[in-house]
Amino acid sequence: MTNPTSALLVQPIYLAPSAARLTSPLAQHLRKSLRGDVLFNTASRGRYATDASIYQITPIGVVVPRDQDDLRIALEIARSENVPLLARGAGTSQCGQTVGEALVIDTSKWLNNIVAFDADARTVAVEPGVVLDHLNAWLKPHGLWFPVDVSTAAQCTIGGMAGNNSCGSRSIEYGNMVHNVEAIDAILADGSEARFASLRETLQGARLQQILAGVTQIAQRERDEIVARVPKVLRRVAGYNIDLFDCQNPRAYTDDGSANLAHLLVGSEGTLAFSRQLTLKLAPLPAHKTLGVVNFPTFRQSMALTQHIVKLNPVAVELVDRTMIDLAMSNPAFRPVIGRALVGEPQAILLVEFAGEDRDAQLASLRQLTELMADLGLPGSVVEMPDANEQKALWEVRKAGLNIMMSMKGDGKPVSFIEDCAVPLEHLDDYTSRLTDVFHRHGTEGTWYAHASVGTLHVRPILDMRRDGAVKMRAIADEAAALVREYKGAYSGEHGDGLCRGEWVAWQYGPRLNQAFAEIKALFDPDNRFNPDKIVRPPKMDDARNFRFAPGYKEQRIDTALDWSAWNVERDPLTGEQTLPGSGNDLSGGLAKAVEMCNNNGHCRKFDAGTMCPSYRVTKDEQHVTRGRANTLRLAISGQLGEAGLASDDVKDTLDLCVSCKGCKRDCPTGVDMAKFKIEARAARVKRHGLSLRDRLVAFMPRYAATASRMPGLLALADNVPVLSAWFKRAVGFAPERSLPRFRKSFLSGAVAGKAAAGPAESDALKEVLLFVDTFNNNMEPDNARAAQQVLEAAGYTVRFNTRQGERPVCCGRTFLAAGLVDLAKQEARRMLDLFKPFVERGVPIVGLEPSCLLSLRDEFLHYGFGEEAQRLSQQAFLFEEFLVREEKAGRLQLALKPLAVQQALLHGHCHQKAFDAFTPVQTVLKWIPELKVSTVESSCCGMAGSFGYEAEHYVTSQAMAELSLLPAVRKIDGNTLMVADGTSCRHQIHDGAGVDAIHVARVLAMALQ
Repeated sequence: MTNPTSALLVQPIYLAPSAARLTSPLAQHLRKSLRGDVLFNTASRGRYATDASIYQITPIGVVVPRDQDDLRIALEIARSENVPLLARGAGTSQCGQTVGEALVIDTSKWLNNIVAFDADARTVAVEPGVVLDHLNAWLKPHGLWFPVDVSTAAQCTIGGMAGNNSCGSRSIEYGNMVHNVEAIDAILADGSEARFASLRETLQGARLQQILAGVTQIAQRERDEIVARVPKVLRRVAGYNIDLFDCQNPRAYTDDGSANLAHLLVGSEGTLAFSRQLTLKLAPLPAHKTLGVVNFPTFRQSMALTQHIVKLNPVAVELVDRTMIDLAMSNPAFRPVIGRALVGEPQAILLVEFAGEDRDAQLASLRQLTELMADLGLPGSVVEMPDANEQKALWEVRKAGLNIMMSMKGDGKPVSFIEDCAVPLEHLDDYTSRLTDVFHRHGTEGTWYAHASVGTLHVRPILDMRRDGAVKMRAIADEAAALVREYKGAYSGEHGDGLCRGEWVAWQYGPRLNQAFAEIKALFDPDNRFNPDKIVRPPKMDDARNFRFAPGYKEQRIDTALDWSAWNVERDPLTGEQTLPGSGNDLSGGLAKAVEMCNNNGHCRKFDAGTMCPSYRVTKDEQHVTRGRANTLRLAISGQLGEAGLASDDVKDTLDLCVSCKGCKRDCPTGVDMAKFKIEARAARVKRHGLSLRDRLVAFMPRYAATASRMPGLLALADNVPVLSAWFKRAVGFAPERSLPRFRKSFLSGAVAGKAAAGPAESDALKEVLLFVDTFNNNMEPDNARAAQQVLEAAGYTVRFNTRQGERPVCCGRTFLAAGLVDLAKQEARRMLDLFKPFVERGVPIVGLEPSCLLSLRDEFLHYGFGEEAQRLSQQAFLFEEFLVREEKAGRLQLALKPLAVQQALLHGHCHQKAFDAFTPVQTVLKWIPELKVSTVESSCCGMAGSFGYEAEHYVTSQAMAELSLLPAVRKIDGNTLMVADGTSCRHQIHDGAGVDAIHVARVLAMALQ
C-alpha cells in the first residue's frame, strides 16, 4: 500500500471573495474558524441554488473547506448551531439532489487528493472532491481504472457519484457504483467518525455498531417485502440499499458474498452521513477495444433488437436517436465524427463496444455483430470502428448527449423527470413505443439516448416549464409509472431521487419499505440535518416553489447593445419546426433565452488543456466558471440580484476574470458564449458608471495609435526609465511586472487601397486579396504585415490594404467592445463595411493576421444589426493561414518554400483560432516548410487576453493561466526551435513569462521563401 497524499491538479490560486459581507452569526463564526471559502452573499448563494435539474432553492450559505480539518470544523459548527448540511461536488445532479435550504459544503475545490493506492489489491482511497477523469488519468500509468464511466466523467466527483449510485455506459460489464465501492470513511451526525466497510472487517465504535444492529434488524424484519418490492433489474437506485443487509441471506455486491455497510451510504444522496474518504475497487484497463455502430431505419427496431445484441457479450450498448444525430450534425465539432458513423439516414444508432485482452476475439465479435444484423434483416447496417481515435471521438459525442439535447433554442426544453426508468430488455421496444404515444397525447415529443444494454434509456419530454410544463410533467409521470410497474421495472434507474423522483420512492417500494427508509434515516440522522427532504419525506416533484422558473419569474426589460433576436424563437415540440421567428433587437427576450441555454450540467468544469474555462482552471471557484457566470447573469436579468441588473457589482465580480477566450462558444454543447454576454454586461456597466482612465487608454488605442507610432523612441524611453515606468503603471493601474507594448512606424502609413470603382475585372479578382492590417500589427509589429505581403505577392496575389489616402485605417473595434463601448465598435464596423464593400461585391477575400480582430468579422459583426452586408463580409473573411490553405486546396496557390536554419517549431494557438476551428490551418501551412517538425502546446488561454494581463489586479491570475501549460512548454525549447504564435497578446505573454520571442506564422513562411 502506497500513501501518495497527492492532489490531482495544481492547487488553485486563492482569491478572497470580493462580495462576501458576512452579516449572520453563522457566517462570522465560520469565517473566523475556517481557512477555506465562506460564501454568504446573495450571488454566491444563487450560484449554488441550482444544479443540472429544473429546481432552484437558495441555500443558507456555502463553505468550501480547505482541508479535512476545515471539513470537520465546519460540520461541528453546523451541528452546534443545528444547521442542516448539504454535501456537493460538481453540482451535476439532474434530480435536484444538491440543492436545498442548507449549508452547502463544496468539496470540489480543495478536497481532491488521492490518499492511498494499492496496485496489488487494485484499490485506491480518495477524497470526495476527486473528479473521475482526473482519477483515471492518475491510474492509467498503473494499467488500472475506475470503471464506472459516467458521461459527466470530466467534471463529476467521486463523492457525488457515490451519493447518486452512478452507473455509466459499461455497467453491463462492471456494475454500478455500489458494486465498486469497498469502504467509506464518514463523519456522522453526532460528529463522530466511522469507517463503513465489509462486515468481515471489525467495525470499530459503539455508534457504528448501533447503526449496524438497527439496519440488520430492519432488513430482517422486512425480508419478504424486500423480495416482493425491490425490482429485479441491475439499474435500480431509488431509496436506500436495504436489500444488502439481511445478514442471514445477503444479496451483497461484494466478491466474498458478505454484506458491506458502505453500500448503504452509496445512493443515499448524503442524507445519512458525510463521506470524507472513499476506497474504490479498480479494474485493469482493457488492452484493446473495438466498436461497431449499428444503423437502424426505425427507432423501434433498435429497441427490439438490443436484447439479441447483448448476447454477444459487449461491454456497452448505447443508443443515439435521430434527434441527437441531427443536433450533433449541426455542431461543427461533432459533425464529422457522427457523420463517419452513419449509413444513410438512420432513425437511431447503437454503439456496441467489445473490450478485453484479446484483440482477435474482439474483431471476431465485431464480425459476429455484422452477421447477426444481417440475419436480423439489416445487412450493411454496421459501421466497424477498430481505430481507437475514431472510437474515442464518437464516445465523446455520446457523452455530450445531454448537453446536445439541451442545445434546442426557445423556452421548450427536454426535461428530466422520467429519464431513468429501467425495464427488462424484452419489453424495451413496447415500453418506448407506448411512452412515445404518451408524449404525443400531451402534445410533445421525447428525446432518447443512453444505456440500451441495461434497459435504461434517458428520455426527456420537451416541456415549457414557464407555462404548462408542470401540469404535463405530472400527467406524463403518472402514465410512465404505470408502464414501469406493468413491465416490472425500476422508476429510478441511474440518476437518483432528489427532488424530482423522491416522491416516487414510496410508490416504488410501498408503505412498509418507505417506513423502513424513514427508520434508517432516523437511526443515522435523528435531527434530520443531512440533506433533509431527500428520499425520506420529499416534496412533490411539481412543487412550483422549488422550480428555477417559479411562479412570478420574469426577466427585466433591457435595452440591449447587441442583437439577440436569433435566440428569441419557439419550436413546435412535436415537429421541431420554428414557430416564432425573432426579428430585430427584442430588448431582452433573446438575451434571457441565450443566457438560459446553460443547463447547469457543468461541462465547463472540465480541465482539458484546450477547453473552457481558463479562469476556472486556476481558481476552481464556481463564480469563475461558465456555469456560475451564466447563473449570475440569469439571476441579474430576472431581478434576483437587485435593480442594477447587468450593471450590478455581482455581475461585474463574476465576469471579472472572464478573458473572453470564447472557449465556451466552441466547447459548450449548448453554445453559451460568455464573451458576448460580457460585452453586454460591460455596456450596461459603462452606462451606469462610466469608464476609468485605464479603460479609455485601451479602448481608444486605434484612435491614437497612428500618432504614437510617429514617436516610438519617446514612448520607449518612458518605458525604459524605471521611475517613469513605475509611476505611469501605478497611476494607470497596470501591473509593474508587465512590460508595455512598443509602438513602431506604421506599416500602412504609405499604403493606399485601390479604389473599388477602378478595381480589376471580375475574372482577375481570384488573384487579388485585401490584407486587413489591424491596429496591433500596423503600429506595434509591422514586420508581420510586411511578411504577409511578401508571402502573398510571392504566391502571385495582388495585395490591397485597409486604408485610403488621408484616412485613418479601418479597425475591427474590438478594443471598444472590451470596454463596453458598443456604439463606437459599431461605428468602426460601419466604416469597414463601407470601405470593404467594393471588394466584397466582386468576391475579393479579406485576409487578416490577428485572430481576435479578423474573427470579429465572423462573430460580433453579425450581431450589430447590419444584416446581409455583415453576412457577406463574414463569408469572405479569412485568417492568413486559412486563406492559404483554401487556395492550396483549390489549386491556385504557387508557393515555393525552402528549409529553414532551424528544424523544429513549437506552436501555440490563439483562443479564438481554437474557438472558430481555425487553428488547424496554422499547423498545415507550417508543415509545408521542408524538414520542419511542428509540435503544438496543449494549452488553453495564454492568460494575456488583450489588456487583462496588463491590469494590476489580474496579473497573478494571468500568470497562473500561462503557467498551467504554456510557459513550462516554452521554457523547454532550445535554440533550434522556433516559437510560433499568431496572437499579439500571446507573443507578449511568452516574452514576459519565458523570455522567448514568438513570431507570427507569416514571418515563418516569409523566412522560408525561395
